[in-house]
Amino acid sequence: MPEPHDTALLKSLMEAAADAIVMADGQGIIQRANTAADQLFGYDEGALIGQSVNVLMPDAVAALHDGFMNHHMATGQVRIIGIGRDVEGQRRDGTIFPLHLSVGKAEVEGAHIFIGILHDLTQRRAAQEALARTQRLDAVGQLTGGIAHDFNNLLTVIIGNLELMQMRGVDERQAGLIDDALASAELGADLTARLLVFARKGDLKPVRVDLREQCGNALAILRRTIGDTYSIRTEFADTVSSVMIDPVQLQSALINLALNARDAMPRGGEFLISVADIRIDDKYMAQETDMPPGDYVRLFVSDNGEGMSLDAQRRAFEPFFTTKSDKGGTGLGLAMVYGFVKQSGGHITLYSEEGHGTSFGLYFPALRDDWDDQANKDVVYRTREGDLPRGAGQVVLVVEDNPNVRRLSIERVRDLGYRTEEAENGDVAYALLSSGVHVDLVFSDLVMPGKLNGYDLAAKIRQEFPDIRILLTSGYASDVVSNRMGATEDDLILHKPYRLTDLAARLHALL
Repeated sequence: MPEPHDTALLKSLMEAAADAIVMADGQGIIQRANTAADQLFGYDEGALIGQSVNVLMPDAVAALHDGFMNHHMATGQVRIIGIGRDVEGQRRDGTIFPLHLSVGKAEVEGAHIFIGILHDLTQRRAAQEALARTQRLDAVGQLTGGIAHDFNNLLTVIIGNLELMQMRGVDERQAGLIDDALASAELGADLTARLLVFARKGDLKPVRVDLREQCGNALAILRRTIGDTYSIRTEFADTVSSVMIDPVQLQSALINLALNARDAMPRGGEFLISVADIRIDDKYMAQETDMPPGDYVRLFVSDNGEGMSLDAQRRAFEPFFTTKSDKGGTGLGLAMVYGFVKQSGGHITLYSEEGHGTSFGLYFPALRDDWDDQANKDVVYRTREGDLPRGAGQVVLVVEDNPNVRRLSIERVRDLGYRTEEAENGDVAYALLSSGVHVDLVFSDLVMPGKLNGYDLAAKIRQEFPDIRILLTSGYASDVVSNRMGATEDDLILHKPYRLTDLAARLHALL
């Protein structure tokens, strides 16, 4: 048996590890698990000890695991020991997530002990998917730009020759044919111009502007564009930094987004434009928005229409991808918006839930005359997590249907000194509370699948669990969606994407 000081040293080493560590005997029964393992798999401290390692695996893998173990014990053949590999894990709530697993083996007093070190790959996979999406759009943009450039050269020759034919005199019948050909060639030229915007090779004329003024100027056109059955609301901050953009291209982007919103609301609806300064200054928000730290002016464009499927969201900015081919959609509108924002040095985010609406966030770098010193910027952008108000081990139930966002939210909450439970929707959260799980605060998304949305869940909690505090979060810019979902004055909403300082302040105030 290990000496007492060896046992203490082992325990200290396991607790100091950031990755999950699980020790099991030859029958696969867990003998030790560090706190990181309990948190990773969603178990209370110490709850894993005595259970089979199969509870950490999806059912299909667990069904094969005992056979692998028996084969190894009988033959000594090595399949995974000493060889790291990517696998899938299963949390207590049944959710599956990617892991990197390394397994070691030891023999203590004739008994076999297996040590597993597990590293959560959820964030890495999300980053890889975001990078792959960006690389795919960049590659498509380069290809599109090259094709558009060559096509423009062909159109120049075609248009030039047609015009020469007109100048040299033609009869009435020939003139009509030439006019039709010129009109079609001009449409082709317009198409290539739009493709060049997506490829970020368009001819932009950026000037220093106030986004509120530019959006205000576009409102008259927008109202004529989308019709009387749709209402347009604006929410402009009192003070907003200037940005460097092309006003004409901004107006074109707003019209494209407005037309998309109109098509998503065939029976009418509400269209919201909001403008405000925002600072991306902590690792969580930078990860969530895929943006470098800095000061931005955010233009939010939201609707309460039909929303977009996950596949449509993944491909939304690809040229020629459209869900409205039967209505004459070309698939170039959002591609142009994406190209304009990127060429302007900005970033674009998309948040949507089927049946509830869509919200686009256009982030443009803010111009600050008093922020020219890069060294000062670096100091300010570093998040001083030690200065944030922290919890004292209270339990926060994180309710979020998107597994990547849920994982990120749990990490944020834990970093602030709280313990967590998790649920993938309001129905599961309500079942957990009804089963007697202790929770001090429920931090829930607003729009989720199932019978209970965030407001419904909050109403039930107030009625049946009055001691539990509630904080809701939403990816929509404002109440463009929430007005029709049963919102009350008691509902506190933290809008995504939010800073860690905002989350820390809300949780601390409520608890």
